[in-house]
Amino acid sequence: MRGILSHMQPTLLAGIPSANDTLYHAIRFSAGDPAALIDDGRERLLIIRDIEMDRARAHARADRVACPADFTPENGLSGDRETATAQATAEAIRQSGATSVRSDRTLPFSFLAAARTAGIEVEYDADLGVSDRRSKDEEELDALRTSQAATQAAIAMACETIAAATADADGMLQLDGDVLTSERMRRMIDVFLLDCDHDNPSSIVAGGPQGGDCHNIGYGALRTGEPIIIDVFPRSKVTKYNGDCTRMVVHGEVHPTVERMHAAVLAAKQAGEAIARIGITGQAVHEATIAVIAAYDFEVGLPAEDADPGRIAMVHGTGHGVGLAVHEPPLLDMGGPPLVCCDVVTIEPGLYSPAIGGLRLEDMVVVTDEKCEDLGTGLQLGLDWT
Repeated sequence: MRGILSHMQPTLLAGIPSANDTLYHAIRFSAGDPAALIDDGRERLLIIRDIEMDRARAHARADRVACPADFTPENGLSGDRETATAQATAEAIRQSGATSVRSDRTLPFSFLAAARTAGIEVEYDADLGVSDRRSKDEEELDALRTSQAATQAAIAMACETIAAATADADGMLQLDGDVLTSERMRRMIDVFLLDCDHDNPSSIVAGGPQGGDCHNIGYGALRTGEPIIIDVFPRSKVTKYNGDCTRMVVHGEVHPTVERMHAAVLAAKQAGEAIARIGITGQAVHEATIAVIAAYDFEVGLPAEDADPGRIAMVHGTGHGVGLAVHEPPLLDMGGPPLVCCDVVTIEPGLYSPAIGGLRLEDMVVVTDEKCEDLGTGLQLGLDWT
């Protein structure tokens, strides 16, 4: 078997494509066994299990597809599939004449060890696979729009279901004769998204004081008069891209403090969206949102140990990148980097009180020259879903 073409220093990505988002992004091909992509700038060589080769030749973004046996080193291949793939990858690099490769933060140690055994130096590139995934192409944007549409449809179903429930004498919500709990609502969201071909990690359905902890998923009975956070972030079974959206609903009468919190969060979201565009830093977007929060006389930042239990504050950053992972670069927070063309980020200011609960509004946007574009379907932003 001929070696790969030699051209400067190759890059190496490796792992299991179905689990390694960086490798999957590079080849746009999913498989459940170890694989490696060697790219020397002229040829992209994919080494993958033999029974996957025909499918990879038809669908993977690679110039050439080989299996580990095609690059058997002098001492043979291990009987362990991952080790054998790593050994073959090192042999392919050695045959090319390269003495070093660049790799990323996801490289398995098995591939690093095999390269070192073959006398190949592996240089760590912290940006490799990160910057490539930030600027989304049209295929990725279409996938994200589809996932966000499913996400928002699930949230609308959940908020409308809660709003249509009845309250018993103790204020607990009832649906079809049974108590409507956070757990029950999450199951309904899971089933809804399964019908949309999306896998769904544990959604947040947190009512009242539970919502005062921004990542409390919620438990027990939902109650009338309390703000309820619904945060859903599923992944498409088809494209592997994520949606991410948050809304709130209040069953019954809305307390004036909750109304003021909602007004502040909505205005902060609008301020963040107004400034987000190419070249603006993630920090600047965050500063725009927290300036609005402060203007409404709410606090910003984590509480001190002796903080007033009635404190109402925004305790997290403004947002994060979304793609094959629901949380990926860039951050919209202090130190956040300049935004690049077709960054897809969430803008999600929120306010939280241990006594009252939490409110958060979140949508995904794509960054362009002059503005950001909402990737959603225009889901309503209010508290009343009747």
